[in-house]
Amino acid sequence: MEVPFELDSMLEGEHGPAKQKAARLVTDLGFIAGAKNFTRAVNAHVSGVSVITGGIGLRRFLADLASDPEARVAIPTSLNSAGCDSSQIEKMGIDFPDFLKLQAEIVTSYWNMGIDATLSCTPYDSPLETPEGIGCWAESNAVCYANTYTKLATNRESGLSALATALTGWAPLWGLHLSANRIPNMHVRIECDLNNSTDFSILGDWIGGQLKSQWDMPYGPMPVISGLPSELSFEMRKALTAAAANFGCPMLWVEGTTRIPNEVNYQGELSFTSLDLEESYQRLGPKGTVDLVVIGCPQASIGEIRSVVAEVRGRMELGLRIPENRLWIFTSRTIHDTLSTDGTLDILEEAGALVLKDTCPEVTPYNRKLYNHILTNSMKAEHYLTSGLNSMPTSVANISVCVAHAFDPKLSEGPRPVLTKSGHVLPPPTERPKNSAIVMSGTGLPSQNSYDVTARAISTDVPITYLGYVDPSTGEVTEPGHPLEGQTIGGKIVVYPKGSGSTVAPYVLMGLCYQGVGPVGILNRDVCPLSLPAASIQAIPYGHGFDIDPTLQINTGDLVRMRLNDGVVRVEIIERKSE
Repeated sequence: MEVPFELDSMLEGEHGPAKQKAARLVTDLGFIAGAKNFTRAVNAHVSGVSVITGGIGLRRFLADLASDPEARVAIPTSLNSAGCDSSQIEKMGIDFPDFLKLQAEIVTSYWNMGIDATLSCTPYDSPLETPEGIGCWAESNAVCYANTYTKLATNRESGLSALATALTGWAPLWGLHLSANRIPNMHVRIECDLNNSTDFSILGDWIGGQLKSQWDMPYGPMPVISGLPSELSFEMRKALTAAAANFGCPMLWVEGTTRIPNEVNYQGELSFTSLDLEESYQRLGPKGTVDLVVIGCPQASIGEIRSVVAEVRGRMELGLRIPENRLWIFTSRTIHDTLSTDGTLDILEEAGALVLKDTCPEVTPYNRKLYNHILTNSMKAEHYLTSGLNSMPTSVANISVCVAHAFDPKLSEGPRPVLTKSGHVLPPPTERPKNSAIVMSGTGLPSQNSYDVTARAISTDVPITYLGYVDPSTGEVTEPGHPLEGQTIGGKIVVYPKGSGSTVAPYVLMGLCYQGVGPVGILNRDVCPLSLPAASIQAIPYGHGFDIDPTLQINTGDLVRMRLNDGVVRVEIIERKSE
């Protein structure tokens, strides 16, 4: 793999320590991904902005970068949504020590690097056409939307790897940048009518919930979806890709809307029926008192907001008003400005809604003295609000039902729901070997010269979702139903296929390391841009690309030794866990 002269000079430290770190990460990822070339990226979108998502890992890393005056981005770069609308933080009732100060520090650090503080999770929803070419985006819903509906090709980057490309201007050419890897790997037949954006959101999340760990999907699930109408609104398309991205989907194909490649490699075929849709609504519908209704995850489009206004107007004409700002609408600054000029904002505020810019429902720290049960129209919001990120009971309904509950607090009475450890139905555990005499060989990171680590392992063939499902203070896996639920990663060699979920994962890992509860080694089966960046920056011993699948050979509790010499990682099982 030939490193471009400019990138090589950054590796040598000729452009300052920040770009040296970024160049090291970019080349580490390229080497592990098996990239043959590097390419200039046309733009980047960076995640890791809210105080509650990035945590201490994000703040310490940005403080480190800020000490370098040469830490400036080399390509146009936009920024994901923050944790609050700073102009309305009092109305949001946020009860978090120094939240506004910490949030301002994070945004200012990015701004000082030349990043455009758009504070939007929908960089594809703007007056400007999405650029064509190789991008480096770190927002899961935006990645899926861009790859599916635009001419921008981007891998599912982490916030850290996107920032590295933004600082250097270079990205390894691999994964979904290459048409040979953009191959459908599952087929979903729709056997019912889907009529609104929430129907499509439920479909996207349902698809992710059907995945099997034994399916071979190194770049994530990429379904062909047949049976949908040929004309889909922007809101339907957005809702579908955003919810599918909950489970790592980087792109999809919609029969009749997007061109399907001739080559397919279906790992599974599914059918979504009216019964599946009805059961989802019954399971997700509001039961008990609703404290707050939120719309706009991802941030609401003009069409979505106008659907809300249509529902609101009819009730206003009857003299009704939303009590206590029970309806929060999240949108981007660009759309907020449009709403303020065409009179839409005035209507919503007169009705009693709170219209928030620069933030998103999933990254907001809710005041639990005020809000303990949320109703939303988005499965993306439900996925993260119910996770350890907020741990809030969250119900789902379409916009019409959501607005009705906002106006009438008594529409669903009774005790507020309590989160239960239901989890997703997982396949039975794979039969594990008992023979200790197994040695595996894999690949290390170019930035790591050598290491020799022996520790107990925790191992799974199910991806790990760090943000929301690994406790950021203790390192405990908290995802209900996950094979490692209740296990801690601190001081362990952690073995798993790859990371999944939010692109902020590396900052969670870095934060665990800063607090002394991080892993002493990581063994991945698949290329993992959500784990590798933290390993590169924090020098966590890392291995990948083994001749034997480590997730199927190493058991939780086994004593494992991992050594790196001359770029080769050798993993040896010293002792099997006693039965």
